[in-house]
Parts: sequence; structure tokens; C-alpha cells
Amino acid sequence: MALPSSVRIREVGPRDGFQNEPEVIASADKVALIDLLARTGVRRLEVTSFVRADVIPQLADASAVLEAISVPDDVAVTVLIPNERGFDNALAHRDRFSEINCFMSASESHNRANVNRPIAESLAGLQRVIGRGVAEGLRCEAVLSVAFGCPYEGHVPPERVFGIAEQLIAAGASEIGFGDTTGMANPAQVGEFFVAAREALGDDVELTAHFHNTRGQGLANVYAALQAGCQSFESSFGELGGCPVPAGATGNIATEDLVSMLEEMGIDTGIDLGSLLGAARAARDVLGRPLGSHTLVAGPVEWNDA
Repeated sequence: MALPSSVRIREVGPRDGFQNEPEVIASADKVALIDLLARTGVRRLEVTSFVRADVIPQLADASAVLEAISVPDDVAVTVLIPNERGFDNALAHRDRFSEINCFMSASESHNRANVNRPIAESLAGLQRVIGRGVAEGLRCEAVLSVAFGCPYEGHVPPERVFGIAEQLIAAGASEIGFGDTTGMANPAQVGEFFVAAREALGDDVELTAHFHNTRGQGLANVYAALQAGCQSFESSFGELGGCPVPAGATGNIATEDLVSMLEEMGIDTGIDLGSLLGAARAARDVLGRPLGSHTLVAGPVEWNDA
């Protein structure tokens, strides 16, 4: 299958990345980093989540951050919504974002470990949130975690994943994200999965790949998804992120590594790699430690034609 000429990338570092940092990041630093990211050419930016402060203290400043950021009008701001209470809290800032993400797991064990609910209860809650989001004029994405494999249950049948997705689409989700939450996917599996997902879910829904680099296969999985027709990806600058359950699930694929690879392949991302590396360096300085991004260390590819 021919590769696409362009892709859409949602930067999720300010939410998915920051929430896994052990030390609380100052709100002013978060705002400064988000403002840098918003000027890299990225067109979709997940900035925070309205979760309970006692569950994820790192995101307790969601309201303050959302009100303080300065994001160009052509950048779609996304917030993660865990439940209806979170949606109620987010609505107090309705003019500050245009997209919501909802999430649940595709395996019973991971869903219970992550949010302490059975799948049926999470699904019903997400259907209500998505319905309310559509009524508010918001674009709604539903992310299905452990879509490619569960650390507790092993193989997750794609038919189960697609069945959940169908119900979320019926509720009003215009985008379904498939999360390789603990980095268990391999390229052959990914290629087969996205072909089957398109056949099962039709052409009217955007299918998004969300890969982690836990076992070093993140970009290989991106390439397999591209070959299978996927044109939408989520990634995190600096390779920040991970999964709180279980331990050892390292970060998302680095946005700068993703952009570097795609642009070298002639696939347009709309993102300026130099500006993105500047944002990743700023995050490294704020966190005070090396980050997992390869391009941040090696720099962009430079050709000497002499």
C-alpha cells in the first residue's frame, strides 16, 4: 500500500508526559512549555486532564494551566476527560478547548487496575460524556488502552477492541485512538490490526495510533501503521510519558523522532523539527534530567552533498 503524503499528529506530552513525572512541575513551567509546543507547527495539542487531584496531583492545576496558556487559533486544544465529573469541571473553561479525549481499556484486568471499574461501567460513562461533548459542539476522541496486548491478560482479541469502538462511535466519537499502552505491539500485528480496524469501523471515523516505545519498537510500529493506511498519530515530545500500571511501561514515542522519520520519508507533518527540538530541550532543562528522545541527542539529519 502506498504511504500517505501527510499525517496528523497530536502532541500529548503536556498531559500524558507530565502526569508520569514523579516531581510536580510548576504551573508556570507547564504553561511555558505548552506555549513553545503550540508554535512548532503542531495542529493538535493535548494540554491537561480534569482528573481528581488526589489521584494525579501533577494535573491538579488543570484549570490554571488551561486559562494561562497562549495557543494560536489554528491549534486545536484537547483535554482528557476521565468521567462526567471531569467533564463538568472542564466546561467551566469551555472557550479554552475544542476537543476532548476519553479513555478506557480494552481488557477487563487493565481497566480495573487503571480506573477501578469494569469495562461495562467505563463504557457507559464514556458514552454519556461523548454524548454531552457532541451536544457542546466538541470533537470527541475515545482512546482504547492496551488495544494490542495486555500485561495482565496477554492477547486482546481485535474483535473485542472493535466492538467497544463501534459503541463509542455510535455515541458520537469521531476519532478512535488505539493505545499500545505498555509497548507490547509488533509491526506485523499493527499492520494487520489497522487493516482490520478500517474494515470493521468504516471510513467515516478517524483512526489514530498511540504507540509507546517500551521495547524499542515504536517507530517500526508507526511504519507498519502507515503501510496499513493510518494517517493519525499521537506522540510526546522528549519521549515523556508511560503508564502507571504496571511498572516499567516507559514513554510514548518521541514526537521529534516521529517527525524526523516522517519528514525524511517525504511525509508532511506540518511541524518544524528545529522548533520542536527547542521545546524538548526546554523540557529537559525543566525536568533536570536526560530524556529518551534519540533526535534530541543526535540532532536532525544533515546531508552533505559536496
